[in-house]
Amino acid sequence: MTGFGRGSASGENFSVNVELKTVNNRFLDVNLRLSGELQQLESRLKQLIGERLSRGRVEVNLQYDESDEITYELNRPMIAGYLAAMKQMQEEFSLNGEPDLNVVARLPNVVVPKKDEIDPTFLEGIESALSDALDDLEKMREKEGELLKAELGSLIDGIDGRLPSIESESANVAEEYRIRLTKRIGDMIAKSESQIELDQGRLAQEISYLADRADISEEITRLRTHLGHFRSIMSDEKEVGKRLDFLTQELNREANTITSKTSNMSVKENALQIKSDIEKIREQVQNIE
Repeated sequence: MTGFGRGSASGENFSVNVELKTVNNRFLDVNLRLSGELQQLESRLKQLIGERLSRGRVEVNLQYDESDEITYELNRPMIAGYLAAMKQMQEEFSLNGEPDLNVVARLPNVVVPKKDEIDPTFLEGIESALSDALDDLEKMREKEGELLKAELGSLIDGIDGRLPSIESESANVAEEYRIRLTKRIGDMIAKSESQIELDQGRLAQEISYLADRADISEEITRLRTHLGHFRSIMSDEKEVGKRLDFLTQELNREANTITSKTSNMSVKENALQIKSDIEKIREQVQNIE
């Protein structure tokens, strides 16, 4: 689900601002970029986000100011390696001169912030700002969720409303097969110019066999059960999206079976419309937490 949230916290020596942006994703994907001195917090912050969110791509923007003096330390292995390379260059090519401090100081990452333990008060401030941002984000996502719930409910009602027509038409399948087979056999007998008596018992058996293969009563029953389950899940609060995603696959399977089993045009048209509505549901379900 899409959304935006902002939170902030401050103390005697710091201020923190956290912004969260989310877009649709089937899984939880947290994009969190931290400065070097805060890298040790990455796992903890992702854990806090994972406790509140289960789906979506989350962009985290964390900005802070600290008034405490920052101490730096030398990247000694880098400096030693650089000086050794300079000395080797000097000896191999008979060059004069000495390494310049300004040149060494401009090497990337030669001077880095000292990795001290993060002040507990500062850590609490970051977690508090993140929590406020998540609260703000969830309020926006809840509003979007209500709109999605109404739209999905409308689509489910539309599918449910087509089932009586399908059920009514499917009751005529046996009679349709009887008429079709009788006509086809009659046409074949007329063309052959032979005196063949139609075996009504065998014809009834064939009609029964074909009608049984085209019977969609079980599929209709399962569709109704899935629709009821779908409505029930929409009223839950946790892990709704993934369950609805699975249930949408089951709805689509039953609609496909109905379409393939029958040749009745009214049933096919209604089943195809149901498949179209299920596809709309599938697209929306991807947005649900």
